[in-house]
Amino acid sequence: MASLNVGNLGEYLREQRRNAQLSLRQLADAAGVSNPYLSQIERGLRKPSAEVLQQVAKALRISAETLYVRAGILDERERDELETRAVILADPSMNERQKNVLLQIYDSFRKENGFEPGAGSGSEAGSETGGEFGSGAGADGRPGADGNRTAGGSDADTASKPSKPSH
Repeated sequence: MASLNVGNLGEYLREQRRNAQLSLRQLADAAGVSNPYLSQIERGLRKPSAEVLQQVAKALRISAETLYVRAGILDERERDELETRAVILADPSMNERQKNVLLQIYDSFRKENGFEPGAGSGSEAGSETGGEFGSGAGADGRPGADGNRTAGGSDADTASKPSKPSH
């Protein structure tokens, strides 16, 4: 059988398995795959699906995205973006609104630097909160005084501009 371009993945998996002090059989059982199949993956003879990689990553307690990159399923930059989003979403010190605003600011900076928001970006979150930066954020990305957005912009925008009398 010709070796596929997944040798790097197999070597990495073998290294991670050994670091976790697991036998091939133990990892196969924990991941729910057959021992021969896992052996073929480690030797670079099989290219596993994303689902199998996810199961193996879970059993090894490592990032599935790292395995996706090594298997050629995911681009390195996409992985970095996904990991950044995951960290923001997992932060227990912020509420959901704050997480959505931060993700939208992150997207705006990436777009400004020439990167298009990827799959799973804050675009879904933006539809819930409305506006470019979500609820409570002004054009500079900072929340307004009370965190609520008004129809004409953020409270920070309207508070900093004196109202002009209409004639």
